[in-house]
Amino acid sequence: MSPTTFPAAGPEHGHVTFLGAGPGDPGLLTLRAVEALAHADVLVAEHEVLDVVRTHARPGVTIVPTDKDPSGPSSSDANPGTGAPQLTVVDSASKTAGSPSMRDATHLVMEASRGGRRVVRAVSGDPGLDTYAAGEMLACAAAGVPFEVVPGVAAAVGVPAYAGVPLRDAHGADVRFVDARTASDRCWTEVGASDGTVVVSTTLDSVAAAAGELVAAGRKPDTPVTVTVAGTTTRQRTWTATLGTIAQTFKQAKVLPSPEGNRPVIAVIGERSSAAQRNQLAWFESKPLFGWKVLVPRTKEQAASLSDQLRSYGAVPYEVPTIAVEPPRTPQQMERAVKGLVTGRYEWIAFTSVNAVKAVREKFEEYGLDARAFAGIKVAAVGDQTARALVEFGVKPDLIPSGEQSAAGLLEDWPPYDPVFDPIDRVFLPRADIATETLVAGLIELGWEVDDVTAYRTVRASPPPAETREAIKGGGFDAVLFTSSSTVRNLVGIAGKPHNVTVIACIGPATAKTAEEHGLRVDVMAPEPSVHKLAEALADFGLKRRAAALEAGDPVTRPSERRPGARRRRSTT
Repeated sequence: MSPTTFPAAGPEHGHVTFLGAGPGDPGLLTLRAVEALAHADVLVAEHEVLDVVRTHARPGVTIVPTDKDPSGPSSSDANPGTGAPQLTVVDSASKTAGSPSMRDATHLVMEASRGGRRVVRAVSGDPGLDTYAAGEMLACAAAGVPFEVVPGVAAAVGVPAYAGVPLRDAHGADVRFVDARTASDRCWTEVGASDGTVVVSTTLDSVAAAAGELVAAGRKPDTPVTVTVAGTTTRQRTWTATLGTIAQTFKQAKVLPSPEGNRPVIAVIGERSSAAQRNQLAWFESKPLFGWKVLVPRTKEQAASLSDQLRSYGAVPYEVPTIAVEPPRTPQQMERAVKGLVTGRYEWIAFTSVNAVKAVREKFEEYGLDARAFAGIKVAAVGDQTARALVEFGVKPDLIPSGEQSAAGLLEDWPPYDPVFDPIDRVFLPRADIATETLVAGLIELGWEVDDVTAYRTVRASPPPAETREAIKGGGFDAVLFTSSSTVRNLVGIAGKPHNVTVIACIGPATAKTAEEHGLRVDVMAPEPSVHKLAEALADFGLKRRAAALEAGDPVTRPSERRPGARRRRSTT
C-alpha cells in the first residue's frame, strides 16, 4: 500500500484517523488531512476545530463536537488527566439529536468506528502535542481499532511564523517549548538559565507570571518578548515588549484586565522576537486589509471568488445577498428557446451572467440534455466568471471580450452577420428580466436577429439577521463593496444605510452615482468595471491608509475602530 493510500476500514472496528487541524488558518490543513476528511463517516472535534475542518467533510457526515467538561477545570488550568473532552452527538447539520448525551471521548471515538465506519478525530494543532490524543490512541490499540495519525502544524511553530518571529536563524540557537499550564519549577529553571529561544504556550492573563518565572530563573528583564493571540487567523494580534515590561504594555494597551484573559496565546522570548526584526517580518498582520470586515452584498454563488480574493488581502468577508434569483413567471419562452438550440435554430448563444448559465443548465437537466447540445453553436461569455461557469458545464466559450468585460465590451468583439459564412442569422440571449437593452440593440445593428429571452427573474432578497443590520448601520463593518446600482438600492432597502465610518467602494461611475444619491460618500472606485479590480482598489486603499498611519507614527487601526462621526477623506484610487 502506498503511504498516501487511504487505508481500508475494518468490517467490525472501522478505522480512526487522528488529525491535526493546525492552529486556526484552514489553509494550513495538509493534503492528507483533506483526503481523510473527504472519506470520513464521523467527524469528532472541538467547536473551534470544526470551523476549520467541516468544509472538507463529505455531505451527510455525522458531526460530533467536543466540549471540555463544564464541571471540570477550564482549559487554562487543567492538568493532564483531568477535564477530559466530553462529546455531544449531533446530526450532520450540527443540531443536537434529541437530548445530548455527554460521554467520555475515548469510548465514543471507538463506538463511532464500529460497523466499519471511518472516524476522523480532529484536534487543534498537532495530535502529538494534544493532551488527550495519545490516551485515545492507546485505547484504540487496546480494543483492536486500527488508526493512523495525520500530523498538523503545531501552534507553537505556526503562530510565531505568522507573527513574523523566526525561531532560528543562521547562527543557530536552542529552541525550548514550554506549556505554562504544566511547567514545573525545574522546567522554568532550565529555560531561564538558557540563552536560547523559548516558546511558551499560555493564556493572556498568565503571560506576566511566565515572564516573572523566567526573570527569576536568570533571564534578563530586557529580553525581547512577543505575545500573539488568535494566531494564524484574521483576529490575530501581536504585542512586542520585554520580559520586564510586558505587564505594563498590556495595562497601557488596555488588554488586561479583561474577561477574555483566559484566551490562549503563544509567547516567544529571545532576541529573534525583537520589535525591529518583527517590523520587517510581520508579513501576515501587514496585509493591506488585515482584519477588515468587508460586506459583500451579492448572492453566495457570485460572491465566492470575490470573497476568496478579499481573504488573500487579510480581510474577513461577510456575504449578504441583496437579490434572489427566481424562475421566469412564464417559462414557455425559455422552453421554446432551449428546444431551438437542439433543432439548429441559432448560430450563437450569448451568456451575460453566471445566473444565465445556471438557468440554461437547469433547463437542460430538466430535459435530460447535457453540454453536447451545444454542438455546432458558437458560445459567447460576457466575462471570465461567466466563462468559468460554462467550462464547469463542459462548454468552452468561443468569444470572451478582449477588453472591458461588459455588454459593450462583448459587442466590440462580436462579428457582424455575414450571409456567406453564417448559415443562420439568429442569436439566443438568455438573461435577467431587468437587463438593459444595450446588447440586443448592438447585435441588431450588426445584422443579427435576437431571441431576447427572460431566463430568470431578480427580486429583492429577504433582510439579513438583526445583528447584521445593526452592524451595517452602527459602523461594525470596515468596508462595503457595491458591484452594481441594484446592490446599493437593495442593501439600503433591506438593511439600512452603512455608517459613515464604513469605506464605500463602487465598481464604476454609475454605481457611485447611485451610492451618492443614497447619501453615501464614495471612497474607492475600481479603475475598470470588474469585481476583482474593485477588490484590488480596496486593497490599495487599505495599503495607503496603513502606510500613512505608520508614517505619522499612529497605530494602524481599521475604519470601524475610528471615532463615530469622524470625517473621511475621499479617494477614487
